[in-house]
Amino acid sequence: MTDAAIEARGLTMAYGRGGGARTALDGCTFRLPAERVCALVGPNGAGKSTLLSLAAGLARPSAGSLTVLGSAEPAAVRGRIAYVPQDKPLYPQLTVADTLWAGGELNPARWDTGIARRIAAPLPPKARVRTLSGGQRTRLALALALGKRPELMLLDEPMADLDPLARHELMGVLMAETAEHGTTIVMSSHILTELEGACDFLLFVDGGRVRLGGEAEDIVSAHALVTGRTDRELAPHAVVESRTTGRQLTALVRKEGPVDETLWAVTEPSLEELLLAHLRSPEAPPLLTPSAGPDNTLQAVASA
Repeated sequence: MTDAAIEARGLTMAYGRGGGARTALDGCTFRLPAERVCALVGPNGAGKSTLLSLAAGLARPSAGSLTVLGSAEPAAVRGRIAYVPQDKPLYPQLTVADTLWAGGELNPARWDTGIARRIAAPLPPKARVRTLSGGQRTRLALALALGKRPELMLLDEPMADLDPLARHELMGVLMAETAEHGTTIVMSSHILTELEGACDFLLFVDGGRVRLGGEAEDIVSAHALVTGRTDRELAPHAVVESRTTGRQLTALVRKEGPVDETLWAVTEPSLEELLLAHLRSPEAPPLLTPSAGPDNTLQAVASA
């Protein structure tokens, strides 16, 4: 069994007090095995950024436990983690070359000059950070993160400022990191089409809870798109979303055994179709596949 990169049990994070209190995460329980590229998806305000910040050791949970790289204190393993938040904080007065130099000085034991320079190669070395575009700052932040040679990379909307060609290039670099160095990558994003080809693990967060978690292939195969007459029975399958056109029903279902193909036309949904259906149906029951359960069992479904 692969060691867990991140494991949460009853993870809760609340901000404020009294009537103004807001719960960002509410009793999240899941396990992320190491050496995965994990898509962290969900609507705005779902708790994705809070989860990444907790995993980076920048905050402490209000309740529950969080283990990162085997440590119950994520801050204690911060040197083995690279975290790129949405605002990508960099020193505005430094040049690109100075920023890369500083990255090496701050991480002398693990710094990989070659990959940092390769990712930052399109940037003018003498340009100051404050003069860079949003996409250029993103590239520089990713160069620092990859140069650190982390065991765990936490990326919050890393591709939002990049053009399609740069997104494709850097997504390939991230996938190669996992393949070559066993790096675990957790990446929040709204670009669902790109996640489908790049990520092999999924955490879908909605309303502060993990609604779907596990190997992306397993989650997709647990669902089916079915089409048939409206008078046909879909039980025992759980309907996530459905629509009716005349006498024809089309539905995304969570399968409970084989679907009767004498009654229904059955196809496998794409990851994008599946996630969009769950986004539109927050009442759909949660699912953690065995690899995402803290004890590698489906018992985690009820506690998610």
